[in-house]
Amino acid sequence: MCPAVSFAYAGGLLATGLADVTTDLAALDSRGWWAVVVTYEGKVTCARFDTVRPARHPGGAWHAPGEWTSSLDESRYVAGVERIKASIADGIVYQANLCRVLSAPLAPGAGVAGLGARLARGNPAPYAMTLEVPGTAVACASPELYLRRDGEVVESRPIKGTGRTAADLLAKDEAENIMIVDLVRNDLGRVARTGSVTVPALCEVEPHPGLVHLVSTVRARTTAGWPELVAATFPPGSVTGAPKSSALRLLDELEPVPRGPYCGAIGWVDADTRRGALAVGIRTFWAEDGLLRFGTGAGITWASDPRSEWRETELKAARLLEVASGDAAQDLDERGAARP
Repeated sequence: MCPAVSFAYAGGLLATGLADVTTDLAALDSRGWWAVVVTYEGKVTCARFDTVRPARHPGGAWHAPGEWTSSLDESRYVAGVERIKASIADGIVYQANLCRVLSAPLAPGAGVAGLGARLARGNPAPYAMTLEVPGTAVACASPELYLRRDGEVVESRPIKGTGRTAADLLAKDEAENIMIVDLVRNDLGRVARTGSVTVPALCEVEPHPGLVHLVSTVRARTTAGWPELVAATFPPGSVTGAPKSSALRLLDELEPVPRGPYCGAIGWVDADTRRGALAVGIRTFWAEDGLLRFGTGAGITWASDPRSEWRETELKAARLLEVASGDAAQDLDERGAARP
């Protein structure tokens, strides 16, 4: 029997009554409402819930984790950026997204329900989801859409380009965004109806708590099922690089630990209505082996300054780590605005 603590929360909906857990993506084309986590390495968790209703995010105990450590320190990260730039010079890749994973001891009694509630207050995000089922505990505050589906219409909204304000965005950010849009168009084109792939929006500036992103929209029509759609497009192009196969091989050499749910796919699918939304698993915490983990990274191009890219990873992590520490959440009201 599934434990009573299992739940999922996404898009203002609380899912309870865990009915099934499977590693088969084909289940998403069957029946029911499913919460989905696919790790960057391809491990699939699909959890079907019997009861789904509008609700506020459930609360829960949360305590600040211990001291954070990084899978790559600044010097190793900078060296990795230089290695990618050398690979660009050699024509191996055009762009690659170098990531690092932060880890801290999980405080006794702390659970992802409490952390997810803090994120909902302190860092609201359009594709946020909290999930706790046997073997998987994730609190995600992703701003990036990997795949949204409504019947035959599918859409992806890759992010490339990050700054504190729009004035911080550079020409290299726009070039990087366009490169990834081409990659996403190609990925979706593998399963899309001929001639249906379009780009309704290119390099729009989108504000999020503490920073801004450049975001584009790629849309297509397809009759493919979820297994075929994910197989054609995973891992998401914005967190890998171009060409994707070459970037994946290079990143495997440079990143010393698995990314896990970070940079994977996190979201929900309603098989009965043929609707769903999977986020790119950025701005994501997960509990594993007594540790709380969090990933951060940056897209590297020929124009990248290595230490600036390191600072970008720090910027992306800063607000989320503050919320997890407890300090920021205590100083935020229900709208996520700073209290005077």
